[in-house]
Amino acid sequence: MAGGPALWARRASVPLASLIAAGVLLAGLDRTLPPPPMPEVSALVTDREGRALRAFPVEDGRWRLPVDPEAVDPAFRAALIEIEDQRFYSHHGVDPLAMARAVGSLVSTGRIVSGGSTITMQTARLLEPRPRRTIGAKLIEMVRAIQLEWRYSKAEILQAYLTLAPYGGNLEGVRAASWAWFGHEPDVLTPDEIALLIALPQAPEARRPDLRPDAAIASRARLLARMERAGLISADRAADAAEEPAPMRRAFPALAWHAAEHLARPGGEVRSTLDIRLQTALESRLAELAANAGPDVQASALVVSLDGREVRAAVGSAGRDRAGGWIDLTRRARSPGSVLKPFIYGLAFEDGLAGPGTRIADLPRRFADYNPENFDRTFRGDVTIAEALQHSLNVPAVQVLDAVGANRFLAAMSFAGGRAIVPRSNEGDAGLAIALGGLGITAEEIAVMFAALGAGGEALPLAWTEGEAAANRSGTGYRLLGARAAATLVEVLQRSPAPPGRMPARLTSGAPAIAYKTGTSYGFRDAWAAGVSGNYAVVVWVGRADGAPRPGETGRQAALPALFDIFDVIARRDPSGISALPEGPAVRRASGPLARFERGVSGPDIVFPPDGSDVWADGPGRAFALSARGSAPLRWYERGTPLEIDAAGQSVWQPRGPGFYELTVVDANGRSARTRVRVRMPGPS
Repeated sequence: MAGGPALWARRASVPLASLIAAGVLLAGLDRTLPPPPMPEVSALVTDREGRALRAFPVEDGRWRLPVDPEAVDPAFRAALIEIEDQRFYSHHGVDPLAMARAVGSLVSTGRIVSGGSTITMQTARLLEPRPRRTIGAKLIEMVRAIQLEWRYSKAEILQAYLTLAPYGGNLEGVRAASWAWFGHEPDVLTPDEIALLIALPQAPEARRPDLRPDAAIASRARLLARMERAGLISADRAADAAEEPAPMRRAFPALAWHAAEHLARPGGEVRSTLDIRLQTALESRLAELAANAGPDVQASALVVSLDGREVRAAVGSAGRDRAGGWIDLTRRARSPGSVLKPFIYGLAFEDGLAGPGTRIADLPRRFADYNPENFDRTFRGDVTIAEALQHSLNVPAVQVLDAVGANRFLAAMSFAGGRAIVPRSNEGDAGLAIALGGLGITAEEIAVMFAALGAGGEALPLAWTEGEAAANRSGTGYRLLGARAAATLVEVLQRSPAPPGRMPARLTSGAPAIAYKTGTSYGFRDAWAAGVSGNYAVVVWVGRADGAPRPGETGRQAALPALFDIFDVIARRDPSGISALPEGPAVRRASGPLARFERGVSGPDIVFPPDGSDVWADGPGRAFALSARGSAPLRWYERGTPLEIDAAGQSVWQPRGPGFYELTVVDANGRSARTRVRVRMPGPS
């Protein structure tokens, strides 16, 4: 043959070169005029198992939730492909057979029966909407569809369609539509739900179930008939599904409102450590608590798993419809009252200053210019440290803090994560009033400390995501207390008096043994209860968001019942995660150097008359027996003059008349204490 193989090679090279040139041109055009990028999706915060807690709209208030096609009901995906684009997985963006069928229908009927658009073409139209459906617009869609097929996999294109498809109003994507119309994820869908979700994007406004229910039902029935003809469902199921009423629009998930606000990240999904069932129960309990407490009352709470310090439930307020409800009250510093007392005693245990069986005096005592009193204005004399903690006695706590050192206590708290707001003196020292709540601290910071108490004394930051929890498990925290001191405190606190209406754990089979502490701030502004049991720590706060007082409302009355209820919920969900009360005596009497707590005592304690008090006498000549505690013998003086001692060995003071007096008592070691009193008598004083 003339020319031979060389001629054939030359002839074949012409179309090959043309194809290469066309490919280069198309690639250049693709780079020059790329398809629009995928739009941003709604931020979504889910619980630990991926269940939606709260979603956030995108621009113009649109709900566009991220969609994973594999998490959508396979029956829906199969029906969508069958009805919308049978050759989706085989074509390259444009289906010539579907286009030919659409053109043939147009010619034969004179109207558009089938649009011929593939899912890829519909996705291109959603990414780049055009006001008019013209032939030119259709050609651009076809080009864009081919570009999308070059750039993305079929799974990615399907994901984009399922994320962007319109479902009426401000709803975009199958996940947003499933939540809005059915109130659940699209992972499991009924035939009527599948049919409606396929029908709505074809005419989203004309078929909106909330505005045009008859049109929605009719379009759904047509889709059910097509599904039946395609063999996707039986005739009976199609008939039953067609009888369902049109759904009404529902609210999007709005659990863990405040926590989700902090966790949300633009354009993506964040899986939190929260447990949706526990979160729901906690929100319900606090809403009930606040409703019963009064219209201006708020409440907040945290549940923390000691394993990784995962936050399992977080309620920032009892309701956004109540005053201050939009504020995350778990992050607002408030006075803790007596909630932090366990850690004062724990440091004393660490320092070898005392043990739970050490005896300490609960008597009137003045510390420089600070004169603490017990909540009930009574004193109990000699008690053990354990009893002082269980009954929240103030004077022993202040005395122990005086020995431990207020600044050391604050430093330990700070290193553990409790960054308290503290008023300081001119010398820069913290005052002893911090033992009774004279500082500001948040519920989150208290949760860190009580979680440390239950975890052998090691403090770690709260974890809100699995990544943070994993970092906690692999890292090392701050040693707030030694393991022995922490375990001792837990055992002591487990035996605190049960709240009103509750049987003690030692008398109730299977009841959780809760090591708890309550707190009431000055002026009844804040009521607290914090506790730990097994693998969980819980903190509850009740009060008013504006800090106004609630006279008579204590932590024991207002917050402790909710704390016990929350532990009951936890025990039902995770029985193995809650501890039981240990057997044996709670406290053994201390002996040796720890038998009595004397450290921090700068002199004898005056019992009567207390400093700054008014003393009433019937008239001149009335005698008063003076009382003090200290190293005997004790000697009393009035302005340097020794006072008489009666036959019983009691010092006796006989004021000369009304007026101001100064009395001094000196113990066997030469240490002294002074009291200044005013004597009042009938008549002018």
